[in-house]
Amino acid sequence: MANNGVFSDLFNAVGTPVQNVADIVGSGFNTALSLAESCVNVCSSLVTSTANTAIQLIQGVSSALNSIVAPKQ
Repeated sequence: MANNGVFSDLFNAVGTPVQNVADIVGSGFNTALSLAESCVNVCSSLVTSTANTAIQLIQGVSSALNSIVAPKQ
């Protein structure tokens, strides 16, 4: 049983750095996911904004054409 302390010390000496590496990898993975989510949100906002601008442009052109073609009263 006297060797139990040696194994415990060895486990702690090796286990702590391994756990730290695992924590760093996990943190990096979470950061990467967060960055990817932010990029998706930005891209989604850009697409939505571009689509809205295109729709407004089409509506403006349509209104202009209607006012040109419509008979004057």
